[in-house]
Amino acid sequence: MATGNLDKQKTIDLRKKHVGPSCKVFFSHDPIKIVRARGQYMYNEKDEKYLDCINNVAHVGHCHPDVVEAGAKQMELLNTNSRFLHDNLVLYAQRLQATLPEKLSVCYFVNSGSEANDLALRLAWQYTGHKDIITLENAYHGHVSSLIDISPYKFHQMAVAEPSQHVHVALSPDIYRGKYCEDHPDPATAYAENVKDIIEQAHKKGRKIAAFIAESLQSCGGQVIPPVGYFQKVAQHVRNAGGVFIADEVQVGFGRVGTHFWGFQLQGEDFVPDIVTMGKPIGNGHPMSCVITTREVAESFMSSGMEYFNTFGGNPVSCAIGLAVLDVIEKEDLQGNALHIGSYLTQLLDDLKKRHLLVGDVRGRGLFIGLDLVRNRDKRTPATAEAQDVIYRLKEQRILLSADGPHRNVLKFKPPMCFSREDAELVVEKIDQILTDLEKTLGLQMSEAVISENGHTKRKVILQVGTNMVHYLNNETSQDPHALVLGDKENSSQVFIIFNGEAVEKKTLLQAVDIVVVAVVVLHAWSLVLVSACFFAMLDRFTPGTPSTHLSTGSPISVPASRSPAVQFHLYFLAAHDVISLHAVVLLVILLSFVSQFIKL
Repeated sequence: MATGNLDKQKTIDLRKKHVGPSCKVFFSHDPIKIVRARGQYMYNEKDEKYLDCINNVAHVGHCHPDVVEAGAKQMELLNTNSRFLHDNLVLYAQRLQATLPEKLSVCYFVNSGSEANDLALRLAWQYTGHKDIITLENAYHGHVSSLIDISPYKFHQMAVAEPSQHVHVALSPDIYRGKYCEDHPDPATAYAENVKDIIEQAHKKGRKIAAFIAESLQSCGGQVIPPVGYFQKVAQHVRNAGGVFIADEVQVGFGRVGTHFWGFQLQGEDFVPDIVTMGKPIGNGHPMSCVITTREVAESFMSSGMEYFNTFGGNPVSCAIGLAVLDVIEKEDLQGNALHIGSYLTQLLDDLKKRHLLVGDVRGRGLFIGLDLVRNRDKRTPATAEAQDVIYRLKEQRILLSADGPHRNVLKFKPPMCFSREDAELVVEKIDQILTDLEKTLGLQMSEAVISENGHTKRKVILQVGTNMVHYLNNETSQDPHALVLGDKENSSQVFIIFNGEAVEKKTLLQAVDIVVVAVVVLHAWSLVLVSACFFAMLDRFTPGTPSTHLSTGSPISVPASRSPAVQFHLYFLAAHDVISLHAVVLLVILLSFVSQFIKL
């Protein structure tokens, strides 16, 4: 066997010596040395088993025997380029196309997701005759130069981030952290309008849109699930501008979303991209990928006069492996497993959210799920450090999970599709324990109470104690949307108020309001006396026959020798009226502010 059994430290030393420093490893302070894998499990040099929750590359499971056998058998027979006829190529293209809408009928086989997306851009440029590309915030589409340009996830990390002039970045259709969130009446339209605005601005500058490209579900962007209808509306705007729509299925295709074989199909049957790219899952880790497009786009590419040739794209071994992957997905119903286990995992994570304040959001489809950790649910402050702590502690318990998103605070679940119910229970159990420890350290507490109405249990509420926010479930009290009656079997019910985002006992809050109002009245009465005295003192300086000087310059002021009692009284009355009116207005404003808060209670 060509590989040796090096000491782990020797492996680390050789990697540092011979491998580029930009090539990072997981858990760099104590990297894991993996020597074998099977299914959803990986094993280190000590034969310790790790549960793999991150390797969507091994789509049907690590080293699946059917896939390994198919590749080995074909390798014994032939491996050559696609300029020779071979049945594997055409049979695989036929099988792959059968999973897609009929319109998408022409295949180009390549070797990686990056190659696929780079070719997709070439197809779009040739077909449209335009140059500009619209991409999404936090997007990642590959590592070659053309794709770094359209991957904000990457180029924003550069010391001098200067996006190419032909690249336009649209808002990520994120309804949890984005500009238009879940409370927006129509986030799909709102986000699509942003793309339309970008197109219009580009046209004003004399630029033309060649394509809009997006992952069907954003992965590196933080497991973002676009609202239904978004792609249809974007496609309409882009096609009206003479561009095409590219759906990047590199991470989410081949049944991972559960309900559908392809992620873009979540948008509805009425949406079909112009170009679809595939990568990681297609060969279960074998280096292969594919671009599928329409006949019109393919013929336009041919009309350029340039032949497209890829030495190993579509070679017999790769196609044999691709066919085996499709066979395993069908034979083991891995799409169905993604649906059922993914739904179960999502349910477990939703339950976790009810118990832990650090969990801000659970989102995903099938076995593509994100757990968004936050320090403050109201502000949705990313819990970046906490997310890193979780994945490192999981690693210590031999569970592999990663954190991603623009703030690196989203725990990403994209395991091999053979992931089981027991696996889901194990990882959630461990996360539960870790979050409990973290929240204890951070001083975050979650207390559970029951909302009662007329003495009958109605629903549960989750109340955060000791911080500036409160979260409750199904708060649908008909009489007072701000008041929650909390209690349990042992304690009498108490009325709490959602006051400035904090749960405060109503009795305590009203007492505080009374004290503040009384204090304000007393202080203003005292200030009224002081200011009035000052006014009257000033008037005394101007009594008839009394020499006086200017308050600031000190120059003499001539005061009439006499003033009638009526005039003197009128002056005193005006001074008193002005002082009282001024303070009455101020006091009224303050009292009204407290009354408005009281009404809200």
